[in-house]
Amino acid sequence: MKQNGSDKMTKVIAHRGSKGTHPENTLPAFQEAIDVKADGIELDVQLTCDGKLVVIHDEKLNRTTNAKGWVKDLTLAEIKQLDAGSWFDERFKDTKIPTLEEVLALLKINQFRGLLNIELKTDRIEYLGIEQKVLRAIEEADVSFTIVLSSFNRDTLRRLKALDKTYEIAFIAFGNKYDIAWLDKHRDVNSFHPDIRWLKRHIDQTTHIENVRPWTVNKEADMVFCIEQKLAGMFTDFPKKALEVRDNG
Repeated sequence: MKQNGSDKMTKVIAHRGSKGTHPENTLPAFQEAIDVKADGIELDVQLTCDGKLVVIHDEKLNRTTNAKGWVKDLTLAEIKQLDAGSWFDERFKDTKIPTLEEVLALLKINQFRGLLNIELKTDRIEYLGIEQKVLRAIEEADVSFTIVLSSFNRDTLRRLKALDKTYEIAFIAFGNKYDIAWLDKHRDVNSFHPDIRWLKRHIDQTTHIENVRPWTVNKEADMVFCIEQKLAGMFTDFPKKALEVRDNG
């Protein structure tokens, strides 16, 4: 059977930017990932009520901003008034929730040449038209780095493939035998992003999948596991640490 990731080096992908050291899904977190030379960056996109793409993980604002309520209920102008940094550390006071376009611009300015994983957060709210908007933003940004589009929502993955077969599509899951069966039936979705806890117990079920990148790999032992298994990549909140483990191991 084909080994995950072939003989290539396991890519270190900064989960929501450098989430462990900076406020997640913000420009400072992405800049840190760039500065430590992470191989890739992961982010989450949702839609405001006026149809703009914003980079935030939770459907509600409560955890990572100074506001409460749903992302989908605010306009972009209202979202931009929020403080998305103080919750993490006062040093990041008044850090804003970025648009996807702002993150793409930051990566271009920094001449990023790695992998950008854009997760469409449609597992709880199926944002109408989000797939088209993400694809349009990528096209208009004219990026020179690798794009991976991912989601927990299988319908989102189907729509992405129907709209544009250019980009790698990845299925995110906690992991079970039904997920593997679904992937086996949908060969056009050639990447799997499972929970690291599940993967460690069921690595033998994934050796035929081209790109396996587990989340969230923060323990050194789990980092070593991913490297030894020659996985395509790993999502981590601590990209600097993961790079040190991989490159100095």
